[in-house]
Amino acid sequence: MWQAEVRVDLDAIRDNVAMLRARTSAEVLVAVKADGYGHGLVPAGRAALAGGAAWLGVATLDEALALRRAGVEAPVLAWLLSPGLPLHEGVEAGIDLSAATTGLVDELVAAARRAGRPARVHLKLDTGLARGGAGVAEWPALLEAAAKAQAGGDLEAVGVWSHFACADEPGHESIDRQLAAFHEGLALAATYGITPRHRHIANSAATLTRPDTHFDLVRAGIAAYGLSPIAGETYGLRPAMTARARVTLAKRVPAGQGVSYGLTYTTSRETTLAVVPLGYGDGVPRHASSAGPVRVGGTTARIAGRVCMDQIVIDVGDEPVVAGDVATLFGPGDDGEPTADDWAAATGTINYEIVTRFGSSRVPRHYVGEAAR
Repeated sequence: MWQAEVRVDLDAIRDNVAMLRARTSAEVLVAVKADGYGHGLVPAGRAALAGGAAWLGVATLDEALALRRAGVEAPVLAWLLSPGLPLHEGVEAGIDLSAATTGLVDELVAAARRAGRPARVHLKLDTGLARGGAGVAEWPALLEAAAKAQAGGDLEAVGVWSHFACADEPGHESIDRQLAAFHEGLALAATYGITPRHRHIANSAATLTRPDTHFDLVRAGIAAYGLSPIAGETYGLRPAMTARARVTLAKRVPAGQGVSYGLTYTTSRETTLAVVPLGYGDGVPRHASSAGPVRVGGTTARIAGRVCMDQIVIDVGDEPVVAGDVATLFGPGDDGEPTADDWAAATGTINYEIVTRFGSSRVPRHYVGEAAR
């Protein structure tokens, strides 16, 4: 018996990845950072590999090492590295690492010498997102440092990559501009003797809409979990996560009753209130106060008043809801329940944030599907 759970359909992840794999001639990397977008780092990674992913991608070195400790032998790329990390551990574990500064190249050289093997490095170019990556002015120096380290046997420049800013807005002018900058960056890399085996810039949105950006590798994130990066389009993806809980208490209250902290919601008539044991301590956005949709009994109602740390209250009207009934916050929508997209719309955010929030250790994940066996 469970009080609250996050149910993850690993077959959905596997099948989403298989669909993405069928849309490209490139290899597929599935991002499993942030605990697999809330779905579980290792189970999601294994399901992705079962669906045909050739690579897994993570943000941090710790995430990459956790995959290796779990016995995952597939290629892994880690791309968010601060100075001073024990990079030799990543090199020893055969993890591909990203570099965007000459200082990090120097650290990777030292790590390679300590590990006794070359570091496998993906050089990142900022083509217009203005986040990670070497800017156009710094790109030549990064290439020179990498070429020198490669000539010395301490580094293998196996990849060159970048990241789109607006691929989730098909037709946005920045997409072609960034793609042109990426081509220019690759051409300059070749003049330094760097001809990477893995060129990659396509994220989920570009994988689905821009085959001309696929190069050797595409990086699928949210799409692998069944959520579309592009509003209004599903592409046949199936959401893998369901968040639900059992009602702990249902009671009748009169009209004019204020509900939850601050009494910001007031009942308009005699009604039934249902208490659901999920709150912002479990991943429910506080912005969902008086907004988040929940399916319980035969009705979908909005949260009544403020989201609390451990619970929310639903005004279900005259629906015969009793303690023990299942209240579903979101799922694939098969039974009329809200989806993560519905929650994103209700709270002014994106579906990525909704599912990633539900990684709380207090709410157990239950895995279903053949891939869970």
